Amino acid sequence: MISIPRRRLLAAGLLIPLEGLAQTCGAITPRQTEGPFFTPNSPQRASLVEAGAKAPRMLVTGRVLTPQCQPVANALVDLWHADEEGAYDNRGYRYRGHQYTDAQGRYQFETIVPALYPGRARHYHVKVQPKGGRILTTQLYFPNDPGNRRDGLYRPELELKTAKSGEGAFDFVIPT
Repeated sequence: MISIPRRRLLAAGLLIPLEGLAQTCGAITPRQTEGPFFTPNSPQRASLVEAGAKAPRMLVTGRVLTPQCQPVANALVDLWHADEEGAYDNRGYRYRGHQYTDAQGRYQFETIVPALYPGRARHYHVKVQPKGGRILTTQLYFPNDPGNRRDGLYRPELELKTAKSGEGAFDFVIPT
């Protein structure tokens, strides 16, 4: 018979994933104001990049999840933001669009890094709505952006997670 010290056996057991345990994804994503520039009925599209855009590109990805980490399929994700000069298009749909999550709750937008404008940190506006459910309106921020410190709306828990330049991820956790 092999003798394994009890502590080592217990420690090894912690490394084995336990099936069936309830997993939580953390807190519900905080709500924030939509601001004065929301325009309904944005076009359904994954690329918001406009012809001739000179700003750096950004790929914004993530998932829509329940508090139990279950994916939310067919959730509406609507994204809009300022252009490379810090202005919003209030007559059309430049830098505006929506899509629906796939079966795994995933979404993806190709866009640009918006310019700063007075009084605000660099950010994206987002509305997320599960089919037949309540709308979550919030904003996403850039980590280490100098504008974060002076923006009264900025919340660190709404920062995009950046693994490499030009890519940012954020998982929305919504009530079910």
